[in-house]
Amino acid sequence: MYQILCKDRISPQGLEVFNPEKYVWGDDFENADGILVHSNPLHDMEFGPGMKAIIRVGAGVNTIPVERCSKTGIVVFNTPGGNANAVKELVIASMILASRNALEAMEWTRALQGRGTEPGRAVEKGKEVFRGPEIMGRKLGIIGVGAIGSRVAKAATALGMQVYGYDPYLTPQTVGELRPHITMVGDPRELYENCEYISIHTPLNDETRDYIGREQLALMKQGVYLINFARGPVVNEAAVNEAVSSGHVAKFVTDFPTDEQLTMKNIIGTPHLGAGTPEADQNCACMAVHQMMDYLENGNITNSVNLPDVSLRRSSGDRVLLFLAWMQQAMISGISNLFSSAGINIDSLINRSREEMAYTMVDVGGPVGAGIVDAIKEIEGVIRVLVYK
Repeated sequence: MYQILCKDRISPQGLEVFNPEKYVWGDDFENADGILVHSNPLHDMEFGPGMKAIIRVGAGVNTIPVERCSKTGIVVFNTPGGNANAVKELVIASMILASRNALEAMEWTRALQGRGTEPGRAVEKGKEVFRGPEIMGRKLGIIGVGAIGSRVAKAATALGMQVYGYDPYLTPQTVGELRPHITMVGDPRELYENCEYISIHTPLNDETRDYIGREQLALMKQGVYLINFARGPVVNEAAVNEAVSSGHVAKFVTDFPTDEQLTMKNIIGTPHLGAGTPEADQNCACMAVHQMMDYLENGNITNSVNLPDVSLRRSSGDRVLLFLAWMQQAMISGISNLFSSAGINIDSLINRSREEMAYTMVDVGGPVGAGIVDAIKEIEGVIRVLVYK
């Protein structure tokens, strides 16, 4: 039986996808085969020798020690797109609420309670201070046009906005598919200088930490509306707080408010609510469970953040999975020679690399014994060897 450790509450509809004849899941396994996690931090967790896969039931993996997992042959996955519609809806709603000063107006209106017939007259006199611009016809800049950003672009276009995007990692094919909804630019400064609204949808990594700082904020238009549903540290806290206080940023909407920001005027904070819908929970959980089963049973990798995606139909014999610290043709030749010397035919072999890591999947025509596994482990650069019967 495969043991799956659930570090957070996982959608029951997703867990039901597991085959109960092969899998057990819960929150108390000492040597689990895999982990499903939402936001529980794993950096201080020691993983048992049987740990093979960790899946973030969502997008961001900053709570997972990805580099440590790579060095020990643990595949880290996420579920991109599973929560994209939920985040898109809240981004669009936040943009409108911020622009129209709706939240402040609601609080002011609530304070009129107990005045009998007076609220009607008070509303007509007081509502002028809450007037704000419509988003139709305005320019929206999107930084990161992936699963979420592309959906925000389509929705904003449908609402009459002019949408511009920056994403250096998009393929020409993807850019072509997005063209009816978004105009892509080659430099983010074009967004800063021309857009009244800017929405950020990048992962958090060393490259994107403090991506929006004083320099970028200074380039933005006076009275810009800035929306961050990516990750908190993507926007430098001190810089954005200063920009809001000075009025250069009209409103800052963040799904990750800090203690200071919770007290500041013109900063709207939500409690990491972007993906907080039952539909998103279920979508991401179902994706995660399917990915977990396909990896634990077949070694196939889909949506990994530290290894390349690899998929190969199983043959009748054993399947050997190799995690390599680097990729050299001599390593593959050496591994092939070991099988040949043992009289084992290779039916299929596929090798893929991602940055410094490589992943090799070998289907053979017979059983693989402990001797050949030990011999493969002796090859320099081999991190881990798994055999699937």
